[in-house]
Amino acid sequence: MDDLDLLDQAIPDRPDLLNGLRKISLSKDAESAALVKNLANYIIDLRERIPTSFAPNGIQLTGPRKRRFEESANGADTPGWADAATKAVFSVPDVSFSIPQRKKLRLEWVAADKKDVDKGGIRAVDANGKVEFGVSWKDIDQIFCLPVPEKTKRAWNFVAIPTDGNGITADTPETASEPVVWTYQELTAKEKEAAGNPEPEPERTTNLLDKELSTIGKHVVLPDEKEFVSAVVQSHRKNEKAVHVKAHKGSKEGYLFFLPPGILFAFKKPLLFFPFSAISSISYTSVLQRTFNLNISTQSTGSSDDKAQEIEFSMLDQADFPSIDAYVKKHGLNDASLAEGRRAKKYEVNKVKTEEGAAAEPTEGEDGETELQKAERELQDQEDEEEEDFDPGSEGDSDGSGSSDEEDEYEYGDGAMGDVQGEDDEEEVEEEEEEEEVEPEVVQPPPKKKAKMEVRQKKEAEYSGYNDDDYL
Repeated sequence: MDDLDLLDQAIPDRPDLLNGLRKISLSKDAESAALVKNLANYIIDLRERIPTSFAPNGIQLTGPRKRRFEESANGADTPGWADAATKAVFSVPDVSFSIPQRKKLRLEWVAADKKDVDKGGIRAVDANGKVEFGVSWKDIDQIFCLPVPEKTKRAWNFVAIPTDGNGITADTPETASEPVVWTYQELTAKEKEAAGNPEPEPERTTNLLDKELSTIGKHVVLPDEKEFVSAVVQSHRKNEKAVHVKAHKGSKEGYLFFLPPGILFAFKKPLLFFPFSAISSISYTSVLQRTFNLNISTQSTGSSDDKAQEIEFSMLDQADFPSIDAYVKKHGLNDASLAEGRRAKKYEVNKVKTEEGAAAEPTEGEDGETELQKAERELQDQEDEEEEDFDPGSEGDSDGSGSSDEEDEYEYGDGAMGDVQGEDDEEEVEEEEEEEEVEPEVVQPPPKKKAKMEVRQKKEAEYSGYNDDDYL
């Protein structure tokens, strides 16, 4: 293994350090290059010794997993796809991989064989022809083809999820396989011409993958606008609908994809895939004016104690709530905030039964509102009440002093209108006494603002009947 490969294995999660150490390793200073090599070997040794549970946040201990792959590849039970001598039916150089390693490698796959299910698979090969990592066709649970968000140049990520590598149902991280993620970028006109105008991506790779996956009854999963479309407009591509939602898991930013077989959080480690069968419930918390949190409760089927865990994704845009809620309802995923205690281990969620034994509806409240919509409505009602109760002139009013808006507006100073104002004051007092004596039957009394407008309109109607000649 050369020095650059050692560095990639030692600190794959720190590309900023990798770039600097690579320059030193390739420099003419032999002493510095030797020091970098010794440092890389030391870090690899530490990663293999430290248990995963003691690893700091953000540190991926990939040493043991890669070592097990190398041991398997050198053993007698090496699968056909992991043997570099096995001929590949598809090969593309300089493909950018991001998981399990962030580096450019040759993408290859060996044809699936119905007679030998262990023979075919996807693999990544370095410049020396060594297989770095891969996965057998038979061990693939899902393969997704997803647009890379927020990129000016179009690109697509292919995500291969192993059956034990979705990040949520494995027994322990050390025994689980990692997903494989690689990227294709849209070719420019010159690149297409130089390549002989090949079939465009991602259709070309998708069709070739489907051919191999058909032997195990699977296919590449693409985003479906019937399942989910974001309401947030993409700034770099305004006429194109987004199929993702930006979210945070802790301090790590990523994207949620609501797909036909489940929910995917990508594209950084740890990549998480929530198949419907693993989702116990979905609920919404921290509902604010512009954002909300999405909580996914899962049942780890691979866990010995069968404990449930809840994973929270924060800072989702409020504009995407209707589409997300529609997706949850469509697939029968129960909302824990509306049906607490109801948990299911399979996609077919059992409905809660009422006292009469009838099945209750799982997702809506009494008025057909979800918990989030109910919270928004109550918040809006509270703001409306505060606006109605606010009286700009009330701070200046006191016993025996001050005057109302109506008095200031209708006191003109001349004798005739002054007498009319005096009579109106008495009538106003009588009207207020009558209003105090009459109690509303069913409806609530009108807001203060509305009452003032009614009194004002009544007065103006009375003034319009007076003639100054009557007082001369």
